[in-house]
Amino acid sequence: MARTAAGLPGGLRLSDYLGIGVIARAYPHEAVLDALRRTGRGSVRRRALPADVMMYYVIAMALFRRVSTREVLRCLMEGLSWVMPRVTLRVSGRSSISRARSRLGSEPFSVLREARVRPLATPSTTGAWYRTRRLTAIDGLMLALPDEAGNREFFGVSGASNGSPSRPLVRVTVLVELGTRAPLAWCGGPVSVSRTEQAERLVPHLEAGMLVLADHSCCGHALWSMAQERGADLLWRAGPTTTFPVYRRFPDGSWESVFAGSGQDARTVRALTCTLAGSEHHDTLVTTLLDHEEAPAAELSTLYHRRRETGAACDEVGTHMFGPGAMLRSKTPELVLQELEGLMLAHYAVRSLIHEAA
Repeated sequence: MARTAAGLPGGLRLSDYLGIGVIARAYPHEAVLDALRRTGRGSVRRRALPADVMMYYVIAMALFRRVSTREVLRCLMEGLSWVMPRVTLRVSGRSSISRARSRLGSEPFSVLREARVRPLATPSTTGAWYRTRRLTAIDGLMLALPDEAGNREFFGVSGASNGSPSRPLVRVTVLVELGTRAPLAWCGGPVSVSRTEQAERLVPHLEAGMLVLADHSCCGHALWSMAQERGADLLWRAGPTTTFPVYRRFPDGSWESVFAGSGQDARTVRALTCTLAGSEHHDTLVTTLLDHEEAPAAELSTLYHRRRETGAACDEVGTHMFGPGAMLRSKTPELVLQELEGLMLAHYAVRSLIHEAA
């Protein structure tokens, strides 16, 4: 594997200052300090690497993927001196950076996310709405990790194929706003935790006025019920073994049915068939939108194809920001989860800037 670059080509560029500015604009210093206060992680004394600067550092690691951790700190310090002139720091070694990150943990990033991450789409944002409902979707990705014993034990490994060795992976499930491709909520953890289990942790971020698209990996009765009780509308692809009896057929070809779980209350749903791109068979979609005139089957079938935008959004994280074939830097589970928070917060900051520019 090629070594990580020791510095930025040609020194620090204006675009690098702007990268730090994007982070500081999305997450103002006051919001960072508040997250530290609320979690009790603020620096008691002024350290060489204070907690507020380390929060910016963890987010900045996602924007400066191709340089060393020490060089990320140098870029951050010079960038922050442009954005926040009163900041005076010195470049520290890798062990000092690691200790500072360990003191910080991942909880302040979760608090910062709750305070600052919001839907971006306005009523005029193209592709962000179905009639009056905000379009969102649930999808996921896998990110590679350094092959350390702790990472293997906590996160699990991928199966070896084509003679390549297995390596630790972290599973990530994301709630994405369509139209802006902004991540609104996310959950990372071991590969042994299913996409459905992770999606359940995203349910508190659903709200009335949303229309949530999801694949069959999430289409279980328990998760459906939890999401519906949040007031959101749903349009999910059913699994191949799930059947929906016809209670009443509508003129557009959809039908009224029930979604029943073992020992659980049945939920009235509307079902329809569609053929997804690249598929040779019909799939069943189920929705909470029961009025066939308000939401015709043809419109819903076309709309579901928009879920592919979440794949593009995840690809932005897993390939464009992250780098093809690259992996997270962190060598312990705690720091992996922290770095993941920083990566997703950086993606939200970039998507926020793109949305405003558009």
